[in-house]
Amino acid sequence: MILFLITLLLLVICVLVGVAFLTLLERKVLGYIHIRKGPNKVGFVGLLQPFSDAIKLFSKEQTFPTFSNLFVYYFSPVINFILAILLWACMPFFTFNLSFSFSLLFVLSVSSLGVYSVMLAGWSSNSNYALLGGLRSVAQMISYEVSMILILLSFLFLVFGFSLSGFCKYQEYSWFLFLLMPMAMMLFVSLLAETNRSPFDFAEGESELVSGFNVEYSSGGFAMIFLAEYASILFMSMMSVVIFMGADFMSIMFFFKVGVLGVAWIWARGTLPRYRYDKLMYLSWKSYLPVSLVFLIFYFSLGLSVLFVT
Repeated sequence: MILFLITLLLLVICVLVGVAFLTLLERKVLGYIHIRKGPNKVGFVGLLQPFSDAIKLFSKEQTFPTFSNLFVYYFSPVINFILAILLWACMPFFTFNLSFSFSLLFVLSVSSLGVYSVMLAGWSSNSNYALLGGLRSVAQMISYEVSMILILLSFLFLVFGFSLSGFCKYQEYSWFLFLLMPMAMMLFVSLLAETNRSPFDFAEGESELVSGFNVEYSSGGFAMIFLAEYASILFMSMMSVVIFMGADFMSIMFFFKVGVLGVAWIWARGTLPRYRYDKLMYLSWKSYLPVSLVFLIFYFSLGLSVLFVT
């Protein structure tokens, strides 16, 4: 139990440090996309910027809207953050950790709970803009979860198991990215929508919703929402590498691939314009759902034939 708690604490600390530097990386990459320098004043080439941001955020005044549902308003960001950190519990460890056989099922269960914290944050603020942002987010996340699960099923039928560590074993010689190229691309887009990132960031569409569901939050509450978003981006990058880019946890290349996918998330934000909301829904229900169902039947038959041959 002590060893388990130590590994879990180490994991949380490493994730938080990773999130801190992911925000710095995003600001740097977006800076170079805009043909300007990113943060480069605090510390050597701006390396201490995330820590000064954290101090600034947590030392700001905490505001409470007069008509808000105070208890729900206060705890929604905390629950959001806890769920984002809890996702990491299923990351395969070589030491003692929750590396269990149904880890992908755990990921889907926990990530779908994130919808509730966003919805409650938007509703409890008692602001029209926050409520609209929350409603958009719920509709978007539920829609893309359906297609995401169907896409993941194609991968699962080739592995015949829910364990993330099983994917590493089956991709020893060839990545699933080459075998399931269209599914991998669709999964990447679905994860972009699932994490509310550009070009699908309707939950916090700044142009018409003034930052969306988190508009009434400041200080620690805003920081929690911010940390949860970036922790889930980092996790989804890690999960994508495990599922279709052949993850060998003992290799430095694994961390390099996670970094490359993290940059892809930022690159999408820096280059793509925001999608129209109805087109986002059409993409999920009219394109991804039928295509993923057809591919699911194909890969199911392929998995069965391989199973019978072996």
